[in-house]
Amino acid sequence: MERGTWRRPALPRPDVATVPRWALLPAVLGALVLAAPVVGMLASVDVAGLPALLTSDRALDALWLSLRTASASTVLCLLLGVPLALALARLRLFDNVVVRTLVLLPLVLPPVVAGIALVTLLGRQGLLGSHLDALGVRVAFTTLAVVIAQTFVSLPFLVVSLDGALRSVGGRHEGVAATLGASPSVVFRRVTLPLVRPALVSGTVLAFARSLGEFGATLTFAGSLQGTTRTLPLQIYLERESDPDAAVALSVLLVVVAVVVMALARPDVRR
Repeated sequence: MERGTWRRPALPRPDVATVPRWALLPAVLGALVLAAPVVGMLASVDVAGLPALLTSDRALDALWLSLRTASASTVLCLLLGVPLALALARLRLFDNVVVRTLVLLPLVLPPVVAGIALVTLLGRQGLLGSHLDALGVRVAFTTLAVVIAQTFVSLPFLVVSLDGALRSVGGRHEGVAATLGASPSVVFRRVTLPLVRPALVSGTVLAFARSLGEFGATLTFAGSLQGTTRTLPLQIYLERESDPDAAVALSVLLVVVAVVVMALARPDVRR
């Protein structure tokens, strides 16, 4: 163990005897509800034509744009979400119904409404967008707009995950470190972050996955321009009208990317 860090010991896995028998059937049904649509989609893939569909210029452009924007929005979520979660969990000024409602609101807003909200703020006629446009800065219908839309809908996933973890571990260990003379920054880096590392990793993965799958807010605020704002979900939507096989193939590609990301992050979550 690295000097100056503390890590909670792993808790033993609960025995199967602790799970009520009545919970088994709903658990299996719940798993089937989640798995059956994906299995059905995989079963309908045209395997023979899959390579050609996945290597088309439109598919590769959309995938590359999705990975770039989702990565950028995830970095923004970390830069903004970690301090916000820390403030929510530790500062009374932030721990109130108004701030929490604002943080949770994007989770329940319809994606199109989220996009309209961004347009009214940053569109060419928006509250801030009109001033930016006068300065020659255009936000809407650019790649930047995609990143902003993804960040808006993904940030709450990271904040909620991290806020819950910070409240669970409490502030006792941070208080001890502070009494020993550690500065708030040192306490955060050497004590707080190691304590909530699993939640930070899982929250980051959720934010990335949500950004990767964002559709409604992106379409409303950023439009659908190939190579500029047409992410993989938008490409799937367009292909659904003209080439259903291509839409299924791209959907499978998106699922595979999401599964790979979650699989790579899972060992870190268990540490």
